[in-house]
Amino acid sequence: MLLIKNGNLITMAGMYEQTGDILIDDGKIVKVGQVGEVPEDCQIIDAAGRTVTPGLVDPHCHAGLWGTACREEMDGNEYTEPVLPGLRGLDAINPEDATFDAALRQGITTVVTGPGSSNIVGGTFLAIKTAGEDMESRVICPELAMKMALGENPKMTFGNRGKAPRTRMMSAALMREELFKAKEYYENYKLHGQEPDFPFDFHLHSLMRVFEGMRVKIHAHQADDIQTAVRVANEFGLHYSIEHCTEGWMIPEFLKKNNAECLLGPTVGGKSKIECQNRSYEAGRILEEAGVTFALITDAPFVPIEDQLLQVILYVKNGMSREMGIRSVTLNAAKITDIDSRVGSIEPGKDADIVIWDVEPLDTMYQAGIVLIDGKIAYERKAGESNVDYQKL
Repeated sequence: MLLIKNGNLITMAGMYEQTGDILIDDGKIVKVGQVGEVPEDCQIIDAAGRTVTPGLVDPHCHAGLWGTACREEMDGNEYTEPVLPGLRGLDAINPEDATFDAALRQGITTVVTGPGSSNIVGGTFLAIKTAGEDMESRVICPELAMKMALGENPKMTFGNRGKAPRTRMMSAALMREELFKAKEYYENYKLHGQEPDFPFDFHLHSLMRVFEGMRVKIHAHQADDIQTAVRVANEFGLHYSIEHCTEGWMIPEFLKKNNAECLLGPTVGGKSKIECQNRSYEAGRILEEAGVTFALITDAPFVPIEDQLLQVILYVKNGMSREMGIRSVTLNAAKITDIDSRVGSIEPGKDADIVIWDVEPLDTMYQAGIVLIDGKIAYERKAGESNVDYQKL
């Protein structure tokens, strides 16, 4: 048993900057608030004067599949065909990638990671803790969502090689065609899937799961691509989120009307391509005011994962509320990736993934002091330690 006492709690479940305790047993949160008496052998951490939050969640990155952007470590895009739904990020992930250690030192306890955006349909994402005894214990969900992409990336990847798609029209057409095939396959599978002569198709069998409720993560930066993504998702009744949503701030009413969930970012760094030219730190304020459900992403390594809170601070500086700032990298990030039953808030029954901050997370000098994953101390900062390098601990 472990007791964190006297912390300044931001639970994302009803307590915001209130003094309280957290009782943990067998890796789970048991009680939050005023715990009272505990067994004599209970380990105690006194968090008096320090902010305590849920472990942070990065809901869209490529940790473990791209390394630190070294060419030899890049296994996140399969450039041979535009539509490959049978791929799994799980099969390319390197659990020893130093990116996980860098994330841990920033208070990030869970990342949702998977294939890149060169493919129209690129395979599945997984959710994984940034530390743990082994791969099996770290993985929250091995196949969390199906990745799809619109916009410049698939056009440039295949169009420049004389293959489809070369236009946005063809990108959408390929996406719809594959969904039509998968839907037909799914209907046939429900009727005849157990018959010995059923024509099994590896890729369609993977994609058909979107018709059973698997989330679809649709990469779209420009407003026109975002609207196409929503149009296709609505046509097929998909459970989806818009990834990046760079120009979403330009069409907030559309997003709200369609109940679109959005993963916004990355925003730190240069406007590296045309579809990112309208990137804005006011996007968070605008989407919050419009009532759009969103969270913030790093897309690591394209923005270093240690810059997650830097992005939050810049959004808050430009009008997004402080509470939404924390929510966007905790509970909202978990909800928009369907792992909120496990992580994203401090409440009984959830995984004891908790950060005790030496310097509170929305201070520009933010500093994680103790990071717990599944109720165990996964990181404890030593005096004078750098927490932004990529030297594995």
